[in-house]
Amino acid sequence: MAPVLEKQLSGAAGAGDNNNEEEEGQNLWTSILSEVSTRSSSKLPSGKNILVFGEDGSGKTTLMAKLQGADHNKKGRGLEYLYLSVHDEDRDDLTRCNVWILDGDLHHKGLLKFAVSAQSLHDCLAVFVVDMSRPWTIMESLQKWASVLRDHLDKLRIPPEEMRQMEQNMVKAFQEYSEPEDATPASPQRRAPAGGEDEAVVLPLGDNTLTHNLGIPVLIVCTKCDAISVLEKEHDYRDEHFDFIQSHIRQFCLQYGAGLIYTSVKEEKNLDLLYKYIVHKVYEFQFTTAALVVEKDAVFIPSGWDNEKKIAILHENFSTIRPEDQFEDVINRPPVRKLVHDKEINAEDEQVFLMKQQSLLAKQPATPPRGPTESPARPSSASPRPAGRAGQPNVTSGSPLTTVKKPDPNLKGAAANEGVLANFFNSLLSKKTGSPGSPGSGAVGAGVQGSAKKTGQKPGLTDVQAELDRMTRKQDSVVSANNTPPPTENEA
Repeated sequence: MAPVLEKQLSGAAGAGDNNNEEEEGQNLWTSILSEVSTRSSSKLPSGKNILVFGEDGSGKTTLMAKLQGADHNKKGRGLEYLYLSVHDEDRDDLTRCNVWILDGDLHHKGLLKFAVSAQSLHDCLAVFVVDMSRPWTIMESLQKWASVLRDHLDKLRIPPEEMRQMEQNMVKAFQEYSEPEDATPASPQRRAPAGGEDEAVVLPLGDNTLTHNLGIPVLIVCTKCDAISVLEKEHDYRDEHFDFIQSHIRQFCLQYGAGLIYTSVKEEKNLDLLYKYIVHKVYEFQFTTAALVVEKDAVFIPSGWDNEKKIAILHENFSTIRPEDQFEDVINRPPVRKLVHDKEINAEDEQVFLMKQQSLLAKQPATPPRGPTESPARPSSASPRPAGRAGQPNVTSGSPLTTVKKPDPNLKGAAANEGVLANFFNSLLSKKTGSPGSPGSGAVGAGVQGSAKKTGQKPGLTDVQAELDRMTRKQDSVVSANNTPPPTENEA
């Protein structure tokens, strides 16, 4: 019996050890799973989106590429995509925030369906970019792109209860804004949760505050604020003009519950502040920068800080402008200056031009027809040249050499050469007819003519070459003979 009892006791002890090991294993897996779940809940969420709207040339692509840390000189079309690297230093976590940049052409607004849907709308931030170098386009651009975004949200057909909850969250975030305190090195990067109910003081909204609630946070970014000095020099803008512009933008921000920031990529002004505010609104990071309204080119107004009374402070500096004036009447578009050589010329219609010419030709008197012997270029009454030279036979009108133009004594160079050739052919004709005063010419001419008649061929090339050589040797004497008067009978 003893061995059997020992076996039973030993078996019970072994079962107890196994149970303890199993419990320890279960506790280990439970702790690992709980740790993983805790880490996953504390990790930065993925799938956040930033929707960027603005006119062409406002600098929205350059601005977001600068926040990304890259020099992006390419301009896309339609819907551009970038991303921002977001790093949580407290938890050593890294994620990417999607950036969708819509083209300035309204024809591409239908591409928003690829950037935001009804499911991802909760994780979106809308950014409206306006160009301070063209301040006359600011309010028109804001109204246009806000309308585009609202039309897209209406197409998503979000349930009314869900949309109402999103709008209430926007109102709550606007009302619970408080001035940030200076951050200490030991303070966490994420925003601390709200305290007790006794610490939460909710202020009522103004009459013009959040009247156009989109249910998502909105941010207004004014780019190219370095152009303020150019506006002062070239367009005579004064401080009251910039205060007037700022007051209208801030009133728009009140209607949408938006924040406002002035930036300059050229001078790298407020770029770091813009990045911190974006991650603060998207990932709820702690933000410790208060509103900045002193410098006119570096304004920063967070969402929830502004109200009607603070905007009215700007109106105190108005001297020639009234607060109720229309924005387009004060900040009007400058006239377009066209250069002289760029003046556009509209061509007249071809049929109209031809009809005018026909009417002009019909009004002109008919010109009498010319005679068959009249020359249109020269009157037929007289000729400035003499009829002929003594000692030279007149060439008959039927000769083909009558069309050769005689040299003009006033002409030089090429005209003299033409005269030499004309005299050469005239001398050939004179030799054929037996011109007096040329010894040996009759024999040579008769020999050439006789040989031509016998053989039925033209004179040989050797005779022509010999005559050309003779005329070349006596070229100067021929030219001087043409310019001297004919000899008299006594001289002959």
